[in-house]
Amino acid sequence: MWRLICVVVLWVAMLSGQTPAKKRPAARPKPQPKAVTEAPAPAQPRTFPILSLTVVGNKIYPSEKILAVTGLKVGQPVVEKEFDAARDRLVACGYFESVGYQYKPSADGMGFNASFEVKEVEQSYPVKFDRLAKPEKELLDVLAKSDPLFGEKVPGTAVLLAKYAKVLEAVAGEKVVGKVTAEGPNDLRIVFQPAKLPPSIAEVRFLKNEVLPQAVLQKAISGAAVGAVWEEKRFRQILDASIRPLYEARGRLRIDFPKVSAEPVQDVDGLRISVEVVEGEPYTLGDVKVDTETADERMLLRAGNLKKGDLANFDDIKEGIERMRAVVRRNGYLQAKADVERHLDDAKKVVNLTVRIEPGKRYMFSRLNIVGLDILTEPAIRKMWALKEGQAFNPDYPETFLNRIREEMVLDNLGKTKSEVKLDEQALTADVTLYFSGQPPPPKKKFP
Repeated sequence: MWRLICVVVLWVAMLSGQTPAKKRPAARPKPQPKAVTEAPAPAQPRTFPILSLTVVGNKIYPSEKILAVTGLKVGQPVVEKEFDAARDRLVACGYFESVGYQYKPSADGMGFNASFEVKEVEQSYPVKFDRLAKPEKELLDVLAKSDPLFGEKVPGTAVLLAKYAKVLEAVAGEKVVGKVTAEGPNDLRIVFQPAKLPPSIAEVRFLKNEVLPQAVLQKAISGAAVGAVWEEKRFRQILDASIRPLYEARGRLRIDFPKVSAEPVQDVDGLRISVEVVEGEPYTLGDVKVDTETADERMLLRAGNLKKGDLANFDDIKEGIERMRAVVRRNGYLQAKADVERHLDDAKKVVNLTVRIEPGKRYMFSRLNIVGLDILTEPAIRKMWALKEGQAFNPDYPETFLNRIREEMVLDNLGKTKSEVKLDEQALTADVTLYFSGQPPPPKKKFP
């Protein structure tokens, strides 16, 4: 029976030609993407136009140039944070010690009224260039185009020097540095130059010189020139300051240095400078005139003792002019200045001089003070003092008076003395204080 059932099942399967189907799991529904809820966009700050722009506190730079640096203009729509950015641009420009601002809505609420308050850097200097391979005018134009505030003088702030150096580098094609330098007494300026220093001077030699030997010229110039950075303009200034006076003391007033050249020195990190010298002919002294309104010309000429026909030794001439100035000073003109004009007659090899004296203010003697003397000695010293109140003050007289006291041995055991002059610039008067100090008598010699 069991076998019959199996045969029937097999026969049914063969008749159908099919295999039993496998049961598949039910298909799951595909996951649907979740709905994304977008965050609301942040509200954009409203813009309002600038209705007015002003600057307060400026005395040096015009308001329109300062506003050009801010980048803001009347009518421009802005948000509040743009005022911060404008202030930061003013702070970064290098022309101001401090910058503040304020703004407020207009009465109708349709715009801003804004104002910038600045404190300017007051000290400024002219701009010069050294060893940059471009004409000065071109370099100045480049700086002017880069900065609305650039002018004849600019502050020497570190920010400004660095900014302008970067601008010049693009034109010069090399790294540039700027610094405040002194070209002379009370003559400060900003100088932009290549960062790489030129070679220094190792040796100076002179060519075609006859009046003065090589050793004398080299000794005169070595202290200022050897070791200095080589730059022909500055080197010629050293020549004029150290070598020219040596020749002018010998009447060689047409001394010239037509050619200066530089070449490397072997085995030395430096340059040999060769100076060609044209010594010229000696000149003699011609006519001497004095241009002044405060003293007798003949008296000044006698004091100067400059004689026509003598060798034009300008060391002697300077001493003579100083003697003339001293005469004017002794007449109360304590700030007198003297200058000399040369008039060269090249055909006759003669130099004529015009001495111009500017006297300045005149001071009168006002009062004598004496310190260090007792009540018995002081009246005697006062009696010897010859300068009277209201007379022109002679600045040499106080020391001359003390020397007379010492030479004539007016006081016993006289120690150190000194004089002090106090000027009143308003009243144009001079007070003199004489200081005396005594010395104890020498100790008595003791005998055994």
